[in-house]
Amino acid sequence: MAAEAESGIQIHPMDQFIVRPFFGGTEVHWYTITNVTVWMALAICCVVALMVLGTRRRAIVPSRTQSVAELAYGFVYKMVEDVTGHDGVKYFPYIMTLFMFILFSNFLGLIPKSFTTTSHMAVTVVLAMAVFITVTAIGFMKHGKHFLELFWVSSAPLALRPVLAVIEVISYLVRPVSHSIRLVGNVMAGHAVIKVFAGFAAVALISPLSVVAITAMYAMEVLVAFIQAYVFTILTCVYLRDALHPHH
Repeated sequence: MAAEAESGIQIHPMDQFIVRPFFGGTEVHWYTITNVTVWMALAICCVVALMVLGTRRRAIVPSRTQSVAELAYGFVYKMVEDVTGHDGVKYFPYIMTLFMFILFSNFLGLIPKSFTTTSHMAVTVVLAMAVFITVTAIGFMKHGKHFLELFWVSSAPLALRPVLAVIEVISYLVRPVSHSIRLVGNVMAGHAVIKVFAGFAAVALISPLSVVAITAMYAMEVLVAFIQAYVFTILTCVYLRDALHPHH
């Protein structure tokens, strides 16, 4: 330890993403309450508090909480209607739940000493796979074998259609990967950079610059927290539109 201290500043930006038992210890089992499960539960509680408790009075003159809830509701509803059409509105509750959970998970992760659940593939892959399986099931239930027309580009020359079909199938199958990695990568990268700047803040010579950099990065991460929730949600809407209308 002394040798490490003498060698200079030790910065470990990825330590903040380690899954640990919430009540102490080192071993993590399937039944262990970890920092991930606790902060996921807090995100769910925040969604319920805003969307259920915050709107239970339904006042004509809304409170601030009700105004925020109504704004979020209208924002996601318009997104679903604009992207998927009227047929997709029936799936609005599912998409709204996804958006609010990711949004609160991202925002809670900005609290000092908290844990960002959306920085873990285990969380985002489950969300992305749930979307993938759901929209695929909807496509086949609604259109049957005609859903496969999504992969057949009828507007292309006949000779190119088989090649394009293979490309379309591959791109469709990698959707969960890109859907989940995009969220993880953006969230994890921002938090890691903030941790690096926080480590440099211990150096008196560059401490003021580090504080400015941390402030700027934190402000950008607030924006990223919303944008990534929006991107995940609008991609879900796009995938749902393809399932409802599988025609080029």
